[in-house]
Amino acid sequence: MKLTYSVCNELFGDLPLPRAARVIRESGYSGIEFSPYTIFGDFSPAAVRHGLAQARAVLDGEGLSFAGFHWLLAKPEGLHLASPDPGIRRRSVDHLKFLAECAGELGGGPLILGSPRQRGSLPGVSKAEAEAALDEALREAGPSVGAAGCSLILESLSPEQTDVVNTLAEAVRRARAAGSSAVSSMFDFRNLSCEAETWEVLLDRHFGDIRHVHANEIDGRAPGTGTSDYLPAFRILLSRGYRGWVSVEIFEVPADPGATLRGSMDLFKRLEEEGSR
Repeated sequence: MKLTYSVCNELFGDLPLPRAARVIRESGYSGIEFSPYTIFGDFSPAAVRHGLAQARAVLDGEGLSFAGFHWLLAKPEGLHLASPDPGIRRRSVDHLKFLAECAGELGGGPLILGSPRQRGSLPGVSKAEAEAALDEALREAGPSVGAAGCSLILESLSPEQTDVVNTLAEAVRRARAAGSSAVSSMFDFRNLSCEAETWEVLLDRHFGDIRHVHANEIDGRAPGTGTSDYLPAFRILLSRGYRGWVSVEIFEVPADPGATLRGSMDLFKRLEEEGSR
């Protein structure tokens, strides 16, 4: 089998979206995963309409697919699922539902709930209270996300990023407890590097709950720029028939995005070839 690859768009920095999409297609990828704030600006109704129209035109023009949203609550400013202000909590959950509607207009896809600063504990809000608020948000948003033809994906993050949901096992448990088939979890190579067990063990154990994959090096750079051994994990993805996106998410703006993405694609092709043997 073959895996399907996408690219998170913020690695292009200020490069116009049409040019970024062309680089993505020419580098061999099939989809774009968007940070909403990069296409919706100030999130005014006019900006959202323009962003959706541009994203749809760019995807169609390059023959690419919508691969989802991430950094869901990073903007607009002030959102937090565990805020002591019930109005802010309400707006934060409503924003998740709003993004699901937008994603539905682009064809549906995963909504990756990372947003470490918008889900962790706060002064006056304990970790337990923040966890309970996250659980409530997942339960409330799940039906709306499913109705839009999307999935809400809870991402486990390393402890230095947030104190809420730091292991894949916890992400799976909380996603299941939401009581909606639209809520699930994902696998991120960088974020799971802090766990005690290897990537392939974690992936194999939780495979049934994995609906999305972020590919990156432990230091946050592009796959193939470091020394990470991805092959055992890719063997799991291939042998167990993974059908979701493998999306390149990196934490820098490379000088030559095309060269960086082509290098990662060369690695993916080698991994598929070796992993299928």
